[in-house]
Amino acid sequence: MALSRRALIKDGMLVVSAGMVMPSVFSRALLSARAQAREGVRLAQAASERTLIVVQLAGGNDGLNTVIPYTDTHYYQMRPTLAIKEAQVLPLDQRLGLHPEMAGFKKLWDAGHLAVVEGVGYPNQSLSHFQAMDIWQTLDLSGNGREGWLGKLVAGLVDQEGHPFKALEIGSQTALALSSLTTQVPTLSSLNSYRLSVDPADHDGGASRLQALLKLYNSYPRTAPYAALLEATALDAQQSAQRLHQVANSYKPAVTYPQGPFAEGLKILAEVIVNDLGLRVGYITLGGFDTHANQEETHAQLVKTLADGLYAFYTDLALHGKADQVVVMTWSEFGRRVEENGGLGTDHGTAAPMFIIGSAVNRGIFGEPPSLTNLDDNGNLKYTVDFRSVYATVLERWMGASARDVLGGSFGTQNFLAAS
Repeated sequence: MALSRRALIKDGMLVVSAGMVMPSVFSRALLSARAQAREGVRLAQAASERTLIVVQLAGGNDGLNTVIPYTDTHYYQMRPTLAIKEAQVLPLDQRLGLHPEMAGFKKLWDAGHLAVVEGVGYPNQSLSHFQAMDIWQTLDLSGNGREGWLGKLVAGLVDQEGHPFKALEIGSQTALALSSLTTQVPTLSSLNSYRLSVDPADHDGGASRLQALLKLYNSYPRTAPYAALLEATALDAQQSAQRLHQVANSYKPAVTYPQGPFAEGLKILAEVIVNDLGLRVGYITLGGFDTHANQEETHAQLVKTLADGLYAFYTDLALHGKADQVVVMTWSEFGRRVEENGGLGTDHGTAAPMFIIGSAVNRGIFGEPPSLTNLDDNGNLKYTVDFRSVYATVLERWMGASARDVLGGSFGTQNFLAAS
């Protein structure tokens, strides 16, 4: 049976023939030569062992109830129901504090491993979820971008040789931020999804099916379409899937992770880092932040999930001696409006904080919290920090990449990471 260009890509897997699937990440072998030809992005040797973990807070996180201006009377006037009482806030300084359910972040702050970048946004911010997410992920302010900023990084710097675990996303579909014109990134929702599918009727655990697949690869005509793909990836696919499952079986978390898919995803990323599989970029999403109604309980649970999960992740890495190699960055497509609405929630807004976590992070609050009295014509916050300057900082000061080449321009940097 010959593969055609209509070979299906579904659920992160390349369908090779009926009942036989392998992770589509391995199709990068065919594309890696193109990645080698990309110009501009260069890797600093000092950054070659560093990892960036990006956490997307999907839906538009309410920044004012996350990093709370607890001494600002206007905050309480605009949010008579939703405002977090000053006595409950976990203070960071004399102006700002964390939501009371974010004890994990407060521990990271006290240990010197948390930075907060306030007032992050961009010119003429979009209040549309999809357009705003596209802008944050592709840096095309029209919202029509095709290639993600992390996709450029992966294709040009991280994964020039098609290494299967240089980048990894935990989720059900690949984020636009990781999309590339030349390179694919493995996306998995669980370890069990990253393997050759086994028919329940098989009595040998899929061994015969795997052998049949390898024979199919080896017999495919060298001059036919996809021949390079099949020849280059057959054994790599088998060995890499086996390797990931081996490290999962041998990995022992140094902490007890919270229950739930977010923490479970972080644990997979920790397994890959602790076992030195070469991860440079990891990506995971926590959704549900579109809190138009009944926000109080929902938002409290979400920020607790975020803070507890990332505290466990950092502590696990630290106890395994890997925390110095990892920086975590969070982002959300927009914040919420200053004034609460009639449904005890908040509507789409603009500027919001970002969090940076890591041993290499300079603890502090960077940027200027936007004014609650000097709002734009729609009653939204005016941003004070361009999000691209945050990206530029992690690219240049952590990943050893040229921010200009990845981002397509110069946007300055922040000081939450020391200059190399």
